[in-house]
Amino acid sequence: MIVLITGATHTGKTALAQKLLEKYKYPYLSIDHLKMGLIRSGNTALTPLSDDNKLTEYLWPIVREIIKTVVENEQNLVVEGCYIPLDWAKDFEKEYLEQIRCYCLVMSDKYIEDHFGDIRKYANVIEKRMYDDQMLEVICRDNAKMREECIRYGIAYIYIDEEYQVDIEL
Repeated sequence: MIVLITGATHTGKTALAQKLLEKYKYPYLSIDHLKMGLIRSGNTALTPLSDDNKLTEYLWPIVREIIKTVVENEQNLVVEGCYIPLDWAKDFEKEYLEQIRCYCLVMSDKYIEDHFGDIRKYANVIEKRMYDDQMLEVICRDNAKMREECIRYGIAYIYIDEEYQVDIEL
């Protein structure tokens, strides 16, 4: 089985992937790690601050083919990152789709505002992040957009509104 975990920045995608690794022993692929490996090795001129759409266009074909390989070999994998396009299902035939589950993490404005200190506190647990004065605004905007897109594409989303209790049963 393939589990895709997507969502806006700071929603806990990597932390959820780590939980699934510990609970189910499914390995996970961080698309951010793949991105940085390709950037640091000189295999792309894109940068971590590049337009997300360009990074998605660059990374998704690679990730898509990794997913197909894993399904064909009857293996399990969690793939997490914000570079999963929400129309991802169009890239797979039925036999692949039967083996893929996609979840999107979305935080409400209320949750973000009430827990912004925690969001910042835990943001660097897995990887180092940069902040600016617009971060609260950006996180609220990106989560609202992500929720709209999930509804548009029929993607299951986990709505984090009051407390952060995210888990997936496989």
